[in-house]
Amino acid sequence: MIERWLRFQHQGKTRFGTLEGEKIRIFEGDMFIDPQPTDMTAMLSEVKLLSPHVPGKVLALWNNFHALARKLELDPPAEPLYLMKPQNAYHNPNEVIRKPLCDGKVVYEGELAIVIGKKTTNVTEDQALDHVFGYTCANDVTVADIIKRDPTFPQWVRAKGFDTFLPFGPVIATGLDPAMLVVRTILNGEVRQDYPINDMVFPVQRLVSLISRDMTLYPGDMILCGTSVGVGSMKPGSTVEVEIDGIGTLVNGFE
Repeated sequence: MIERWLRFQHQGKTRFGTLEGEKIRIFEGDMFIDPQPTDMTAMLSEVKLLSPHVPGKVLALWNNFHALARKLELDPPAEPLYLMKPQNAYHNPNEVIRKPLCDGKVVYEGELAIVIGKKTTNVTEDQALDHVFGYTCANDVTVADIIKRDPTFPQWVRAKGFDTFLPFGPVIATGLDPAMLVVRTILNGEVRQDYPINDMVFPVQRLVSLISRDMTLYPGDMILCGTSVGVGSMKPGSTVEVEIDGIGTLVNGFE
């Protein structure tokens, strides 16, 4: 069964629950560890959406799609290549991505994000999906020309770590088959990315397994699966949407 979990502000309080049509069923406790239903509800139109949760850490993949690797004339990597996005980059749905003070081309990268549901250390591929809570939409915003500006040091974290550079949401959907998902990124009403998740070099279960051999993953940690062809720049005044059927649409302006 597919459930869609979200976090929101309502009547001065931050709450979480499941979305059922236009109604939210409110829960208490911990979203990842035995959440408890209450008899309270709210209408989606009455609340302010927040990011669905606050991850302890976010890992972001590079070169994880065959189509983009071919376009860039890169060999598929032998192991996952990833960086970390800092917490100051976390951002809510429907809020504005802020242009940083430095110069450079700001690009969108629509991605599927894996949300971990339980402590995960050195799990096998067969066990990996049991450790996944669900999936959400993410925009891995990047100042692209910062990355290679200094030839002595690729600036991945700086390029991707500015304030507001990781909007995600609007919900975490559970019960999905990630291999069946398609990511669409829409800039100012025009589809710019439309790619299948089953083109990943490292599919979800292999990603979770391999990364869990490097570091322990905790409930709420996120893995951004990387992006594919169609990445492009955003101009101030733009609206960017990341849409995945079964999850929903993440919408943010850029100013």
